Amino acid sequence: MQLGRVIGTVVATVKYDGLEGIKLLIVQPLDRHQEPEGRPVVAADGVHMAGPGELIYFVGSREAAQALPETFVPVDHAIVGIVDATEELATGGA
Repeated sequence: MQLGRVIGTVVATVKYDGLEGIKLLIVQPLDRHQEPEGRPVVAADGVHMAGPGELIYFVGSREAAQALPETFVPVDHAIVGIVDATEELATGGA
């Protein structure tokens, strides 16, 4: 799983049969400090509630295809959760 922020939407006039009703969103991957990391990706909204500006977590590859109601659809990324809060844990030791 990877942290990301929804930065936009994708409009598709034609979709694969198993993707009807699934929103496609543009997601900016983030590092652990919530700074942009890499290029934005298109992700299917597996939670059916994500929207622009929200902090989310997403999966890629085979897990993305299994995260949707119709499994094994042709997607590379899928949103699987909306983040309510984050807390950075102290690292290191004395």
